[in-house]
Amino acid sequence: MHKLFQSFRYAWAGVRQCFFEERNFKIHTLAAVLAIGAGLFFKLPVSQTAAVLLAIALVMGAEIFNTAIENTLDLICGEYNEKVKKTKDIAAGAVLICAIVAAVIGVMVFLPPFLEWMGWLSL
Repeated sequence: MHKLFQSFRYAWAGVRQCFFEERNFKIHTLAAVLAIGAGLFFKLPVSQTAAVLLAIALVMGAEIFNTAIENTLDLICGEYNEKVKKTKDIAAGAVLICAIVAAVIGVMVFLPPFLEWMGWLSL
């Protein structure tokens, strides 16, 4: 049981490290907090809340993987290398795709209740 808790401690340390050292992870965290707050404000149904939470997890998980890949490559190859650059660009591209999909989900979920709240749409 002790090893299980130790594993969670290591994992949480990785999340904290990413938060404190990676600007993009802070931006994703802010977006996540805003999305969760908007979900509470608009009283989203469980299915839409689940979609928002999955989108948040997708983007933040991708950002953590991207950071791990970049740090590993920097450790292995301390100087500029075109293959390392390509690999880093590909990893960053994965984050971009996840973020775009999350933004589309956000528009699909939040636009109708926002328009209704503004009085521009009656459902």
